Amino acid sequence: MNLNFSDEQQMLRELIQKFCESDYTFEKREEIIKSGEGFNKDFWQQFSELGWLSLPFKEDSGGLGCGPVELSILFEEFGKVLVVEPYLSTVVLSGTILDNSSFARRMELIEGIITGEKHLSLAYIEPNQNFDHSAPQTTASHQGNNIIVNGKKSLVLNGGRANHFIVMVTLDDETALVLIDKDQTGVSLNQYPTVDGQTCAELEFENVSISNDEIIAIGDEAKRLLTEALNLATLCVSAESIGCMTACYLQTVEYTKGRQQFGQPISNFQVLQHRMVDMFIETEMCKSLLFKAMLECDSDEDTKAQSVSALKYQVGTAGKSVAQQAVQLHGGMGVSEEMLIGHYLKKLVAVDALFGNADYHLHKFSK
Repeated sequence: MNLNFSDEQQMLRELIQKFCESDYTFEKREEIIKSGEGFNKDFWQQFSELGWLSLPFKEDSGGLGCGPVELSILFEEFGKVLVVEPYLSTVVLSGTILDNSSFARRMELIEGIITGEKHLSLAYIEPNQNFDHSAPQTTASHQGNNIIVNGKKSLVLNGGRANHFIVMVTLDDETALVLIDKDQTGVSLNQYPTVDGQTCAELEFENVSISNDEIIAIGDEAKRLLTEALNLATLCVSAESIGCMTACYLQTVEYTKGRQQFGQPISNFQVLQHRMVDMFIETEMCKSLLFKAMLECDSDEDTKAQSVSALKYQVGTAGKSVAQQAVQLHGGMGVSEEMLIGHYLKKLVAVDALFGNADYHLHKFSK
């Protein structure tokens, strides 16, 4: 198994690192969050110009034809500076579903995503489902040449800024994915910020009428498209978490070298060295599982879902542990809003709950 990144992949990482270090400062991130927009339009357009929005799309869809490895690189670097732009919701979740479907408007929507003009969000979570989304309570029924959608969706990432929603419904006793425009009559939403600086929305559909042409997929195809998108998204947020863990470890080591106690840097104290070594080991273990999972996803192995679950479990448990150690070693500064360390902990807690927590993926892995 070749564990070396190609020259093109190394160049991609260096380009992302350069952007993150020079443009995506902590102050700029705070400014974006306080604006309430959920992202910076100039940065989003820059993502488009750099080709990042077209990374995972097939070449015949106008994309670059990259895969899970390149996405993992992107998200790992994004995690180091806690990028809040809605790449996950628009490109990974919605984009993957569209790119793998035979939907008539597929090319039009993907082109809008690649140019940065359109935002799409996947609405599949419903209240009180406990990570089981196999039987949506949101219903769709035929009425002449149209279908009528009724129901509610929760935790719709970037829902307040999306132009279109890909909605999971029950149609004729089968699971279906349908496209609903944000401005459609009967669509209402409530946007709110999340603890990690992202934005989400609660959606309600009341007698929303759409044409039969807006059905993206139905039955087994709809389930397959959703499963593939969620598996890839889980891989991406796990890579993002590893970026957070790496930054936690490196920033903690640097901080302890500069903080003096009893006339010497606290990094000289053996008990603190042991704790930082533990942080490093936990991070490297997660990186090893990331390599396995992303390579299996890239080659479409039968065991890819199991490997992603193993990765998500390890990230969910180790990630919070590493961030908690980092916060404690920073002392009171670790919980202040003025330092990134506390924000890494918030991000890792939020990621653990996204797409199934550690307990859920441990159970899924053992099945």
